[in-house]
Amino acid sequence: MKNMLKGLGAALCVAWPLLAQAPADAATPAGAGAADQALVQRGAYLAQLGDCAACHTAPKGKPFAGGLPMNTPMGRIYVTNITPDAQTGIGGYTEADFARALREGVAKDGHNLYPAMPYPSYAKVNDDDVKALYAFFMHGVAPVQQANRESDIKWPLNMRWPLMFWNMAFLEKGAYRDKPGKDVAWNRGAYLVQGLGHCGSCHTPRGVAFQESALDESGSAFLSGALLDGWFASNLTGEHNSGLGRWSDEDLRTFLKTGANRHASAFGAMTSVINNSTQALSDQDVAAVSAYLKSLPPVGGNGAAAYTYDPQATKVSLDRPANDAGARVYTAYCMHCHGVDGRGFAPMLAPLAGNPNVLAKDASSLINVTLNGTGDLVINGVPSPFPMPGFAAVLDDKQIADVLSFVRAGWNNGAPAVGAAEVAKLRQSTQAGR
Repeated sequence: MKNMLKGLGAALCVAWPLLAQAPADAATPAGAGAADQALVQRGAYLAQLGDCAACHTAPKGKPFAGGLPMNTPMGRIYVTNITPDAQTGIGGYTEADFARALREGVAKDGHNLYPAMPYPSYAKVNDDDVKALYAFFMHGVAPVQQANRESDIKWPLNMRWPLMFWNMAFLEKGAYRDKPGKDVAWNRGAYLVQGLGHCGSCHTPRGVAFQESALDESGSAFLSGALLDGWFASNLTGEHNSGLGRWSDEDLRTFLKTGANRHASAFGAMTSVINNSTQALSDQDVAAVSAYLKSLPPVGGNGAAAYTYDPQATKVSLDRPANDAGARVYTAYCMHCHGVDGRGFAPMLAPLAGNPNVLAKDASSLINVTLNGTGDLVINGVPSPFPMPGFAAVLDDKQIADVLSFVRAGWNNGAPAVGAAEVAKLRQSTQAGR
């Protein structure tokens, strides 16, 4: 019974009904009239802000044709075709249909969409931006005839009607409104982060009904970091150790544009965000996002004192690696990239000393990236020359636990040790189907 209740709670996150009527003046079919090219171009930019390609384009697939598998607590789903193909895509959608799907999670035929599409965030997108996005997807995307694939979720967890009650409790309708007392840049950044950027979908922890614990800065958990599909999405608040507290405005802007700075490098799902979205932001929007994020007060962390670099104890261990199992692995496999001093060769090779991902309470991202490596950051069409390789076939669970415990203790990082059981669990979940 307990598992069933948990499953039904999870089912609350998979669909929801039509709760609003379409405005009468928004019923223009996709093919009617010539598209305003300026509007299409603006929509293309907004689609990059929303990182639509990352989810709706499968590896080696055609743009926006869907088919990408996504894991959920109930089973695997497959992302839908959002090209303007009339039979298998959204070519038959009016602007009102499109707006309802985007902001309310309901398809043209009335069926409920899975909330892998972050409609609680997209609900904040204003009408002008919805119009531009619609123009882009109808007139700026090539139609692809590719049927959508049914999910692997079994009955009764594939029932979608329970989300009606979930929406009543958790969905906040209405476009973003500027906050009084905040300047233009702050409000623009808040709109992008909370809305199209949907940063909270990954970086905010979930509640018992799988809802985001907060949708904006009024909630203390907002952007404080969260575990998602084997990765721990980083703390984006001003927390000193595992958050952005030590990052300057320039550090953050550099990371958004290139995926790397003197503190850290992007990996996991964030690689796709950098590749498909944030590097395309205008300088003005990058500055706005940075201004908003840097305004968030510190939340989370592991309760440790503010980080300060100290290499001495770690250097002693590396000088005599035979006495430390983690130091032996580090010397053999890690030191040539990340250095004896743990500072790497930023921004090409990430530092480990003081890296917020190393200092985080949850070591899932470190385990995952050590096991499986990460994809290439591709900035302005040029792939990163030194992507992190995976060591799943080279190191066993204990060796990975040893080296990560060494790194999390090294250079005064002071983060908790990693156990072999944690590594084994993530190895099993992330290697399945490879």
